[in-house]
Amino acid sequence: MRRSKPLMTLALAVALGGLLTVPVFANKNKDRVVKDKLVLTECELDFSLKGWSFFYKTGRGEGTVRCDNGQTARVALRTRGGGLTLGKFSIDDGFGNFSPVEDISQVFGAYGTASAHAGAARSAAATAMTKGSVSLALAGTGRGFDLGLDFGRFTVRRLADQSEVSSATE
Repeated sequence: MRRSKPLMTLALAVALGGLLTVPVFANKNKDRVVKDKLVLTECELDFSLKGWSFFYKTGRGEGTVRCDNGQTARVALRTRGGGLTLGKFSIDDGFGNFSPVEDISQVFGAYGTASAHAGAARSAAATAMTKGSVSLALAGTGRGFDLGLDFGRFTVRRLADQSEVSSATE
């Protein structure tokens, strides 16, 4: 996998100021994680996202989920929420780490979110979220003007044109 997990952890800690702790699991030797004799896979998300906020926050985007077992999926992203937030944003080179999962299918669905964001011209964002036992930490930079703290929902949906997840084992 291509990006450093310490950078993701730092972005998350700075964004949330230590108020919310979501585990970002590190596997330094890049071997598959084994838990209770169950082999787990690590997945990452590369994405772009555009949206706006004025107390209510909304955004749409797309990306690709890649797992260390060879599974990949194109995904549609949607965020909705509210809080003390104002602005318009565009994240072009976003990156996310999922906690270890049994299969890529476990990363799809709606996550509860808490995020902090700030920027003028150049924008930066970090978000922590969870969906049951699956956690996701996102970070990215982009364009726009925005400032705020918000809570809401972030949905990761497999794109309809992909009937089966591609896998290196096929």
